[in-house]
Amino acid sequence: MSQESREAGGSKPDINKLLAIVPPASELRKKETSIKEKRIRVQFDSSLDPSKMKIPTELAKMLGIKEGDAVELVVAGKKKFTYTATLFESSDTNVVYAHPDELTRQGVANNSIATVRRAH
Repeated sequence: MSQESREAGGSKPDINKLLAIVPPASELRKKETSIKEKRIRVQFDSSLDPSKMKIPTELAKMLGIKEGDAVELVVAGKKKFTYTATLFESSDTNVVYAHPDELTRQGVANNSIATVRRAH
């Protein structure tokens, strides 16, 4: 086929225009990842209200928790506790603080590993 017949016949769409529509591969793979729960250490704080849990603001952001939200603390996959979130500034996102009364009554020790998540 000659150059003239290609131009006169069905012209091909400009590839640059097509590429402008398709996002780059890095954009396709990038997903907003928000975690639902996180394994942390629970430490006792007797000065807290028994219905509240102190959560670092960075951890709260990762889990989508706001001040006053209901939060679940699950220890050993069996013992579940519900608290009201109280946020505080801390660089350590692996520790939350809770009042020891109910936890010790259920056999949970200070500095135990637990899972924290937003209550449904």
